[in-house]
Amino acid sequence: IYYGYMFQALHPEWQKLLGDQKEVLKQIEVLIDQDPKSIPSKELVLRTLQVPPGHYRVLIVGQDPYPNPLHANGLAFAVNPGTHPLPPTLANIFKELRSDLGHEFVQSGDITPWQERGVLLLNRHLTTRSEETAAHFAFGWEEFTRRVVQELVRASEGKLVAILWGQRAQELAGELAGATVLSSPHPSPLSSYRGFFGSKPFSACNKALVALGMEPIDWSA
Repeated sequence: IYYGYMFQALHPEWQKLLGDQKEVLKQIEVLIDQDPKSIPSKELVLRTLQVPPGHYRVLIVGQDPYPNPLHANGLAFAVNPGTHPLPPTLANIFKELRSDLGHEFVQSGDITPWQERGVLLLNRHLTTRSEETAAHFAFGWEEFTRRVVQELVRASEGKLVAILWGQRAQELAGELAGATVLSSPHPSPLSSYRGFFGSKPFSACNKALVALGMEPIDWSA
């Protein structure tokens, strides 16, 4: 069996920056292959890193993929077009988005346009087992995603806004020196009422981007 396909899936600029992670990714590949119920599918796992780091001006960090294999698509919090009902976490994100910016911002559950507009939708752990949350926490993803964030911060030269939702995401705060960091509880039904609702992350992010001399994000979906 050939191991190394994940590293090859990275954009060439990420390959240069994350060369020290080649073996880490190989070890993770072995573990993924030993779990036939691993999600999302292999070609989607590193979807966020198939565009160059310089494309991104906002980082949103979550925990791990949706446990429903129909939902997990390689972008944190995103689902494919036409998904009904929405995962409760995404429904809560949209509830806050409407409250923060207005109802016209939400038409569909597909937030992949956010990536196209410069938002890196990164989970702390990039895989899990179908129907299980946190199943791959021991796979080595924490080291890998920490390095991703370190290199993103370097590439952005401080012109980066990071939105950290939940405890796993907030463990990265120490890697974000020089970036603007917005933190709140996770939008999942278990924690959304502890301070996610009312945190206004979308308007706060755009305000921070403008202060850094950058274009605000179009948050419509």
